Amino acid sequence: MATPPATSGRRMLPEDREQQIVEKAIEHFATHGFSGSTRELAKQIGVTQPLLYRYFPSKEALIDRVYNEIYRWDPQWESLIADRSIPLQERLCTLYKAYSRVILQREWIRTFIFAGLTRQGINTRYLDKLRERVFSPVMRELRAAYDIPAPKTRAAQEAELELIWSLHASIFYIGMRRWVYGLPVPKDLDAHVERQVDAFLNGTPAVLQKMAPGAALNGQRKR
Repeated sequence: MATPPATSGRRMLPEDREQQIVEKAIEHFATHGFSGSTRELAKQIGVTQPLLYRYFPSKEALIDRVYNEIYRWDPQWESLIADRSIPLQERLCTLYKAYSRVILQREWIRTFIFAGLTRQGINTRYLDKLRERVFSPVMRELRAAYDIPAPKTRAAQEAELELIWSLHASIFYIGMRRWVYGLPVPKDLDAHVERQVDAFLNGTPAVLQKMAPGAALNGQRKR
């Protein structure tokens, strides 16, 4: 009896095929952006259009999956910000060191930039979460540490949040320099984070004091 010819290997499991499509889509979007049809996308990532639709009924569905894959959120960041048993400077250094290891990756930075140019919804979804779960809580903890009253108006609140944007941007921009401009970046990212946090805590309380004339800024920090 003749021996049947050897097969080329097991058929890929549906969940493995789906993950493969997602990984190839991430690479494609990080390199080329979000423009182009599903036909072009399928060709670029090496699958047929019908196969792509089998797993993702639309390009929007695939992009949503890519978003969930790349922009992962660690709930421990929020717990850390609120933990007043830890000095504020230590909390912020620990937070941004962990955060930088997540976002300062090629796929994260480049898809975020492309999304900002062509798909505002992705950026809005993420930045709203960042504002609600990081920016506002950090400023609340900063005011508590330095005995500074909360802003009284919407305009004052927005001005306050611009200060935390400056800290966040100083870390995010490292990824821009590396993955968009191709420029050198600091080799010791933890040390960079520590310097930026130190600059933030040495300047921001004084600015907040000016924004709230009735508040007395403690000479001794409670960091």
